[in-house]
Amino acid sequence: MSKAKLQSAIERVVASGGRAFIPYIMAGDGGLTKLRDQLLFLQEAGATAVELGIPFSDPVADGPTIQEAGKRALALGVTLRGVLEEVGRLREEVSIPIVLMTYLNPVYRYGIEAFANDCAEAGVSGVIVPDLPLEESELLHHDLNEQDIALIQLVSLTSPVKRIERIAQASEGFLYAVAVTGITGARAAFTADIGVHLERLKEASPVPVMAGFGISTPEQVREMGKLADGVIVGSRIVDALHEGDLEAVKALIGASKMVYR
Repeated sequence: MSKAKLQSAIERVVASGGRAFIPYIMAGDGGLTKLRDQLLFLQEAGATAVELGIPFSDPVADGPTIQEAGKRALALGVTLRGVLEEVGRLREEVSIPIVLMTYLNPVYRYGIEAFANDCAEAGVSGVIVPDLPLEESELLHHDLNEQDIALIQLVSLTSPVKRIERIAQASEGFLYAVAVTGITGARAAFTADIGVHLERLKEASPVPVMAGFGISTPEQVREMGKLADGVIVGSRIVDALHEGDLEAVKALIGASKMVYR
């Protein structure tokens, strides 16, 4: 995979009149042996890409659902190295792009150059590091860029216009628009000015804009699809997979397929 394949996968869906859908799952929740079936199910259900979370003991951006999933994975001994090895074994079967969501500490301990090399070997297309600010992003960007892997930037609702422009220009693959103030987790509603915010991001960004955090129902997927190039759904997907409710996952992905023309 490559950063261009990630971006073009999103753009193809938008060009067809739909919206991209990226489910977040916690790698190793239930054991790494489940990862193959989970990824193939999401691919078959129509996901554009998959955001694969790496379990970490101090996940500052994650809400209760994802924190608990991370604890379950850590209790089973899941590590960043183990996840990359498993993803690499699935490379021939899983054709949709894989994006890793990890915190900086596991990457730093792994070794930044080794991490980038092993991501490339596993076929990873992009990396999200929520505790790595734009000003420090060169710490990872050089080595990831050498391997043609996107370093995806997050932008918050409270970012000033000038900072939005800088973050948008730096992001690769897509720009991750955080649709709520705070941590991940389902929300009943979003701020009234979310549409203005997302429109500003789309004007500033050379890459597609994906809205995430708080999106948990098919109705919210459809509404956000009117405003962004696609959506990222995490906590609801994690809950549904943990509970074995595959129909709920299909309904969320299916909601992104409505025609927006």
